[in-house]
Amino acid sequence: MICFRLHCTAGHEFEGWFPDGAGFERQKSHGLVSCPQCGVSTVEKSLMAPAIARRTTSKGQSATPAPSIPMTQNDQLRMALHVLRRQVEAQCDNVGDRFAEEALKRHDEGNSENSQTGRGIYGTMSDSDRERLEDEGVDFFPIPWLDRTES
Repeated sequence: MICFRLHCTAGHEFEGWFPDGAGFERQKSHGLVSCPQCGVSTVEKSLMAPAIARRTTSKGQSATPAPSIPMTQNDQLRMALHVLRRQVEAQCDNVGDRFAEEALKRHDEGNSENSQTGRGIYGTMSDSDRERLEDEGVDFFPIPWLDRTES
């Protein structure tokens, strides 16, 4: 594993762990690397000072470089949620506060012969809308939605 110091086009700096340099490039090319602070996926490696290990210390003991500080689980979760948000926004239509009505409509169309398959939807709903969808047997999945500015 290797820890890279990264920065986004908005100027935020953060660290990310990858299997190797090629792993970073592969994840970056698939849009899987994003800033945990703003969600921007235009990310580059920052200049880092290499950790150089000496074979032995002056007392003959072997020396190892100080380990990099890994991303916290909280940072990793935030990064994953920002990636999830970008994917949902790219692959689904935002129906806003009409989510329950649209989900129910699609559910009913799915049970008819005129069913259309298309993009998914996302939006907001009230507690009573949530109960109504559950009562009707409509499948939906609430996700934690971080603001882009949340760090």
